[in-house]
Amino acid sequence: MSAPRSDFIRVLQERGFVHQCTDLAALDALAADGIVTAYVGYDATADSLHVGNLVSIMMLRWLQKTGHRPIVLMGGGTTRVGDPSGKDESRQLMTDETIARNIESIKGIFANYIAFGDGPTAALMANNADWLDALDYVGFLRDIGPHFTINRMLTFDSVKVRLEREHPLTFLEFNYMILQAYDFMELNRRLGCRLQMGGSDQWGNIVNGVELARRVDGKELYGLTTPLITTASGVKMGKTAAGAVWLRADRLSPYD
Repeated sequence: MSAPRSDFIRVLQERGFVHQCTDLAALDALAADGIVTAYVGYDATADSLHVGNLVSIMMLRWLQKTGHRPIVLMGGGTTRVGDPSGKDESRQLMTDETIARNIESIKGIFANYIAFGDGPTAALMANNADWLDALDYVGFLRDIGPHFTINRMLTFDSVKVRLEREHPLTFLEFNYMILQAYDFMELNRRLGCRLQMGGSDQWGNIVNGVELARRVDGKELYGLTTPLITTASGVKMGKTAAGAVWLRADRLSPYD
């Protein structure tokens, strides 16, 4: 792609945020011509976010600083399922009460980076439990299921790696990628969201959402991923890695 037209893509490229994009030239043109609404999703598997989340949070910050609207999507629904991406074992299931407490604890972190309010580029916070909890299961399978094939789902790293290592992958976890794809389509319907961003380990899930919205609603959506922050050994730095770096001062002092 030639030099970006939009400040948003220019800044992301200059700062090394861009790893993959479904159509960078088209996204750049969209951002140059008007306000783009974009989101990043965060499951509430702990009461704080960590340094691995900071890259995506900064993408939301730069999105807003360059004149666009960020959405923070809290995974009140998907946390109940558990994302298998990058995991050798199933996540421990959490109670609804714990998930709700974690969401409340996490919310305050974002105010340090993005501005919420009522303006055209003011950040919004949504919770996918608002639509996932209300789904009719059989109706959902009939409407959304035909757009996913087991053949293709088995090729995604989140599934393939687990099976190659002969570690169990539950049917519950297998559904996660479908729910994340549905989130993207639902945010487009409700809030006009055109872009989903996330770490490179989310690429398959993001592409699923782009394709689902195109097939069901005929909408052109976009996906963009960032490089992952890793430890010295190359392991993704997250909340389960030894020495997790939390973004809440009461979990890890800024001076540590």
